[in-house]
Amino acid sequence: MTVIPVPGSSKCRILLVEDDDGDALLVEELLLDTDLDHSLVHRRTLADARAELAEQGADCVLLDLHLPDASGLNAVEAVLKSSADAAVIVLTGLAESQAGVEALAAGAQDYLVKGKVEPELLQRAVRYAVQRKQAERANSDLRAGRLRAAENARLERGLLPDPMLRSPGVTATSRYLPGREQALLGGDFLDVVETEDGRVHAIIGDVSGHGADAAALGVCLRIAWRSLTLGGHRGVELLALMERMHVAERSTEDLFTTITLLTLDRATATATLHLAGHHGPLLTEHGRTREVPARLGLALGVRPGQRRWYATEIPLPAAGALTLYTDGLVEGYDGDEGQRLGLEGLLPLMDGSPDTDPAAHLDRIIAEARRRNDGRHTDDLAVLRLDWTGLPSVPRQASALHVPA
Repeated sequence: MTVIPVPGSSKCRILLVEDDDGDALLVEELLLDTDLDHSLVHRRTLADARAELAEQGADCVLLDLHLPDASGLNAVEAVLKSSADAAVIVLTGLAESQAGVEALAAGAQDYLVKGKVEPELLQRAVRYAVQRKQAERANSDLRAGRLRAAENARLERGLLPDPMLRSPGVTATSRYLPGREQALLGGDFLDVVETEDGRVHAIIGDVSGHGADAAALGVCLRIAWRSLTLGGHRGVELLALMERMHVAERSTEDLFTTITLLTLDRATATATLHLAGHHGPLLTEHGRTREVPARLGLALGVRPGQRRWYATEIPLPAAGALTLYTDGLVEGYDGDEGQRLGLEGLLPLMDGSPDTDPAAHLDRIIAEARRRNDGRHTDDLAVLRLDWTGLPSVPRQASALHVPA
């Protein structure tokens, strides 16, 4: 191995793949006569070159088309396959100009004719090849980013639809944030619909895992819930149908989904809850927030067919709000002490912000939770808040009701 270092902070790492020691020496001397800040590694075979690329990488590969173990376009394709980031310049003979053109079509950045190369030409070729390769990578990353953004937008429309509400006394406010910048959506989803009988139905769910598979399953379950709810299905029957959908559509058997179902009945001033492995909602009344106790059932997909879900009916104040949320809101860290925020940390945040503007209220809570977490926990976060006014005063005790299968 021949390594020629040149002092500097931004060396161009060049890999020379040439089995002729005389030609290799000529290239080394030409590079020494340039102003290019570089380091040079010489390999004689394609196999050794590929091993070097796998271990150390390179900014530019000067590739002879006639090697002991490869020749022509096969050598070019093998190098490009070994390192998609390296700029390839082909070294050809005097009578191989067509081979150089074909190498460009195969993905090389440039070609040089042996014996016709001056230091200035070599320096310019290397610099331009590296710059063009970097521009190609940047454009490729930009295209990939745009495709991700378009995919996320489509999935987000499926995960977070516009609520279907008609009653002026009930409003829905929602927020969703991915766990990391540039992250694909996860499987958090939510929805709100009002049926012909005036009842308001809401769901929030969280598919285990992240990425396109979880998001696609979340979209499927959200659409299934809206269709089934508008079709008159309720409670345990609705959850059983959704579990069948979950099992049929999930990509792997270990995926499960936690769900909170809520039905708000304005006529009786009550809400009915079904918790399938998910958090219960938070009830806000007169600026104070508390957790709503409810019996917990199984998440969808954990034990398919067992139908272990239960109904809890709770009385509602004449005016108030119910907040449904996913794990990302409470599982982040609470400052520098290493403790999780948890429900104990979330409730003071809920009470510490005025609730006259639901959107501003959610924004302040989420911003403070994320500030305390400081990027250490990266789960997705979804929140749905239902506000109402004008409910009748109907005193009622909360009760946990088992709904038989």
